[in-house]
Amino acid sequence: MSRTARIGVDVGGTFTDLLLHDPARGLTWPGKLPTTPHAPHDAITAGITRLLAETGTDPGDVAGVVHGTTLVTNTLLERTGAVVGLLTTDGFRDTLEMAREIRFDPTDLHARPAPPLVPRHLCRGVPGRLTADGTELTPLDEDAVLAQVADLLAHGVEALAVALLHAYRDDRHERRVRELLARAHPGLPVTLSSAVTPVIGEYERASTACLNAYVQPLVAHYLDALRAGLTTLGIEAPLHIMLSGGGVTTVEDAKAFPVRLLESGPAAGAIAAAAVARRAGEPDVLSFDMGGTTAKIAIVSGGEPRRKHDFEAGRVDKFKPGSGLPVKLTVVDLIEIGSGGGSIAAPDPLGLLKVGPRSAGSVPGPVAYGRGGEQPTVTDADVVLGYLDPDAFLGGELRLRAAEARKAVARDVGDPLGLDETGAAAGIVEVATASMAAAARMHLAEHGRDPAGFALVAFGGAGPVHAYGLAKQLKIRRVIVPMRAGVMSAYGFLVAAPTVDLARSLPSPLSEVDWKRVAALYGEMAEQAAAVLGPGVRLRRSADLRYLGQGAALEVGLPEGGDLREAFEVAYREAFGRTLDGPVEVVDWRLTADLPGHDVGLGCAPADGDPRRGEREVHFPGHGRVRATVWDRYRLRPGTELTGPAVFEERESSCSFGPDCRIRVGDDLTLFADIG
Repeated sequence: MSRTARIGVDVGGTFTDLLLHDPARGLTWPGKLPTTPHAPHDAITAGITRLLAETGTDPGDVAGVVHGTTLVTNTLLERTGAVVGLLTTDGFRDTLEMAREIRFDPTDLHARPAPPLVPRHLCRGVPGRLTADGTELTPLDEDAVLAQVADLLAHGVEALAVALLHAYRDDRHERRVRELLARAHPGLPVTLSSAVTPVIGEYERASTACLNAYVQPLVAHYLDALRAGLTTLGIEAPLHIMLSGGGVTTVEDAKAFPVRLLESGPAAGAIAAAAVARRAGEPDVLSFDMGGTTAKIAIVSGGEPRRKHDFEAGRVDKFKPGSGLPVKLTVVDLIEIGSGGGSIAAPDPLGLLKVGPRSAGSVPGPVAYGRGGEQPTVTDADVVLGYLDPDAFLGGELRLRAAEARKAVARDVGDPLGLDETGAAAGIVEVATASMAAAARMHLAEHGRDPAGFALVAFGGAGPVHAYGLAKQLKIRRVIVPMRAGVMSAYGFLVAAPTVDLARSLPSPLSEVDWKRVAALYGEMAEQAAAVLGPGVRLRRSADLRYLGQGAALEVGLPEGGDLREAFEVAYREAFGRTLDGPVEVVDWRLTADLPGHDVGLGCAPADGDPRRGEREVHFPGHGRVRATVWDRYRLRPGTELTGPAVFEERESSCSFGPDCRIRVGDDLTLFADIG
């Protein structure tokens, strides 16, 4: 038996995307079907069953399945996780309630922060204290630990988070708590803050530990059910899970630290865009992933997506920093907007057209799906404007009801605003595009970048449809649409490298660093990474530095035999345009360990026949309705050069380019469209 096939699976709010790659047969085969929100693993197993049948792949030939999930995010947003208790140092039970003691919006007198995951009556302190350097000041009161946990269990606690003072420096007290509870309550899930995120920052560390405990039982049940479903199909190959930072890990590691999966789905898209950028020889691209529910935008520079080590989850106001719960973990740095194909459009009480963030999702879906949706969405507007062929959507499997879409757009948007059918649909798309463009500008401005210096890599079911309009608003001159664009997040799972991101806090002025202690920390992290990934890992070392007295730090790679202060000042100047005088301190030491990723081609051999499918009227921003040539992407030949207006269709997606575009077909059938 030769196991050579791998499958990537992305569960979105509207569709579940799959991609099977078998290098032995030179095969890359996509799949797409509606998500089953009540039981996401049902759509996964159904999709894999279909992939295996369509490609003639035996379940025993599958070498691995890689999956990303929004389960952690959804559980937090819906507040459907476990009942969690927090055990902390005596006198610090109010850490979660006090938070950062700031108002995220000082102009809004009614603004309220995101409520803590653990209410105050389930936060308990126990005697025992370590000093900031890890010295034991007061021994841990083991009887108090057992008594407090017994009382928490009596109050219905289902999982426990342990976040003791200065545990990032020495975890002996937290480890002792786990040992006591393993004997007294062996079935109780216990999360140690020193295991999840052993870095400085009492509130952030406690918040991260609580979130891990909050989602752990549900994620463990979900992954076990998915593993059982794959086994039922006859797939015994390893199941790997995408991390928020863009790497992949084992099921066991994901069950132990599910908080690290918080942004696993969106991360895959950025990883995929980076792979496309490297293949295309484009150093700087903007990743644009628009699905049925949201759009995600990320910066890819030098062939790699930007990453950060702080994140806010469950924001009360999605666009206001400080309104969520802080999480200390590595994530791909992206911005998410509530604009997707299923985003609902309607005038607000002032008569202004609003699109999103409410979404029709997959149930009932847009009006055009014919599944009970009654409110017009972006997808319905796309049908009216000619971007989508009602008879070719999902390869003809889901025939769109164009008449019903036109009726809904006219009734709910056109009539109230005094617009005709086309004007109403164009208004919906323009508002959605403007929202995405504003978010992209803000994200780029935060990093001091000009969108005009980027190419736009568009993917997702709706990304290629709206890429031309978005690029025009951002003054981006080149749009890249890879083959299989509709399932690119699943592609990201297949090319991602197995990765472990670790950090240890050892604050010190740079001039006083204890390099022997630092070497010992890196040795511990390397051993931990090898235990998860196995032998042959690549190691990258970095540190978080700041000028003494500053609150935020910059991550800087440790130079081989170079000057760390000089490297910090180069990074600081790049970020802020200047450097400062004064001492520099190191806060955290970081290690990224990974194994080589996979090289997965997206192209396919062109099919025989005329690539022209005909013509139809399409509305382009700035040009109005024009006759556009419709092309079959599967029949295009590498090297072909075309001019707009043009529509390119494949099973999982469609893309449109206006009259001012020149389009070239790459060797792997990737489309390169130059605007203007």
